[in-house]
Amino acid sequence: MSRSVRTRPEGSGQALSEAYDTALLDLDGVVYAGGHAIVHAVDSLDRARAGGMRLAYVTNNALRTPDTVAEHLTELGIPTGADDVITSAQAVARLISEQMPRRARVLVIGGEGLRVALRERGLVPVESADDDPAAVVQGYGGPDLPWGRFAEASYAVARGVPWFASNTDLTIPSGRGIAPGNGAAVEVVRIATGAEPQVAGKPLPPMHRETILRTGAERPLVVGDRLDTDIEGAFNGEVDSLLVLTGVTDGAQLLAAPPQHRPTYVDADLRGLLTGQPEVTDVDGGFRCGGWTATAGDGRLELGGEGEALDGLRALCAAAWTVAGEGTCELDGGKALARLGL
Repeated sequence: MSRSVRTRPEGSGQALSEAYDTALLDLDGVVYAGGHAIVHAVDSLDRARAGGMRLAYVTNNALRTPDTVAEHLTELGIPTGADDVITSAQAVARLISEQMPRRARVLVIGGEGLRVALRERGLVPVESADDDPAAVVQGYGGPDLPWGRFAEASYAVARGVPWFASNTDLTIPSGRGIAPGNGAAVEVVRIATGAEPQVAGKPLPPMHRETILRTGAERPLVVGDRLDTDIEGAFNGEVDSLLVLTGVTDGAQLLAAPPQHRPTYVDADLRGLLTGQPEVTDVDGGFRCGGWTATAGDGRLELGGEGEALDGLRALCAAAWTVAGEGTCELDGGKALARLGL
């Protein structure tokens, strides 16, 4: 049976930290940006944890080990253990271990996070295509990864060695702006070999499976800022999601989201974990949330009323997603979003 198409953000009479047992939190754009905690993140997470919600941090970045990520979060004022961090390196290492014998050699194109994850699964990291690898794995290796590492991967993959990638995010945020991510590096090897890797990271199922296996979550809530990784990953895992607007997604992208990119809830930042969520209701051919009413007019989305900007955005989502159905809304929402300051 096909899944029903989401046509509006949902409401919740309970605080989300009470309605769900575990928050599966993205890091960049959600908890921190440029290495610094995002406003309200530390206090909101502390209060959610104190109320009984488990916090787990889920990242597509395969460079850092869980220990390193946990230390960084703890320094920011968010007490975290290594067991609270799940990385795409861990997800891809499990994927490889299920297809290769124990102690199999794996050519690593990436950083220490990959090597630690492979050893955890009983696999042996090697550095050269001449080391007779049984598999090749590629993960983000930082800005200084030598070009020759891509050649090593290409030599092995061209010989038919199975190829795996932690994730295929084309970009990664940095303190100086947007940099090429692991997906860009994967493209180099793809172009050289014509091969296709098996991919583990968000939004694909191996990453979601890894988070559930490691957290034991029964009622998880994915919390993220990216529609094409965090929210789509929740969609693929058939769990609920909260989009926070502290990262890369803006109002226009949200209104144009296809079904797999539509979050269950929308909020400004992590304070959304601590509150209920307002209902979006049908009214007079449109959709009302708080003091706002949104309608789909002739070629554009229209908004009337006043109140909290987020309520207006939720109403606009309902109008846009209803019109779009299983597709993408092409109505102009610029004027309505400008009225909300979004």
